[in-house]
Amino acid sequence: MTTAAENRIVDVAVVAKPFLDDIKAFVDKEFPDGNSPKLVGILANEDPFAKMYAKWTRKACERVGLRYETIECKRTELEDKVYELNEDAEISGMMVYYPVFGTLPSFMAGVSMDSYISNCVDFKKDVEGMCFTYIQALYRNQRVMKNDKGRNVKSILPCTPLACVKILEHLQVFDSKEGLAGKTITVINRSQIVGHPLAAMLANDGAEVYSKDIDSMFLFKKDSKGVIENVRIANSVAIVFSSTCQFGIIY
Repeated sequence: MTTAAENRIVDVAVVAKPFLDDIKAFVDKEFPDGNSPKLVGILANEDPFAKMYAKWTRKACERVGLRYETIECKRTELEDKVYELNEDAEISGMMVYYPVFGTLPSFMAGVSMDSYISNCVDFKKDVEGMCFTYIQALYRNQRVMKNDKGRNVKSILPCTPLACVKILEHLQVFDSKEGLAGKTITVINRSQIVGHPLAAMLANDGAEVYSKDIDSMFLFKKDSKGVIENVRIANSVAIVFSSTCQFGIIY
């Protein structure tokens, strides 16, 4: 198991390779004619990083044999585009490159327009795990769901937090039996896309997680029923020193 005294540079390509190989093997076996599942990425902003992410998504899909298409639209057209793709039988899954509306509040549902849009995506096509069905499952630690055929399938989890967990598994931070029980972890940032779900996922695996944002700190931990509870920590201050690191773990 990795200890606090060790420092390691992680090649994430090495971490990702077995997962990509498994997906490619499945696609090659199940869709030999090339008519594999199709993913659509929706760009509704001018963010250059979102456009770069779309390019990476295309490359990843091509590597494993999945079909991919980027669709661009104005943000005022985004909701209608999502509902259109919900009904498109050719589309197996979709993802929206956030942020689109940023902190703009929602006047329909949810805390923001971005969260409202994420809930417009049909859960059957939500590959990001950001709609209410999957978010509710995450915070209730419901890891298995029934699909249309009545079969048990894994609940979809937000991709970036899941990638962080897979890196921790690669580093053998997880105990094979106890998971993260007995560990204390601090997550800096509580965005709905990364920080908040990551804190919940780590708490689901047994850790006590301090979730720090610009104006508050919360403690995420399991209650006696195994469901996450949040406790606000008053008058908290977090100081992080970083030189070249963009992702750090203290445990």
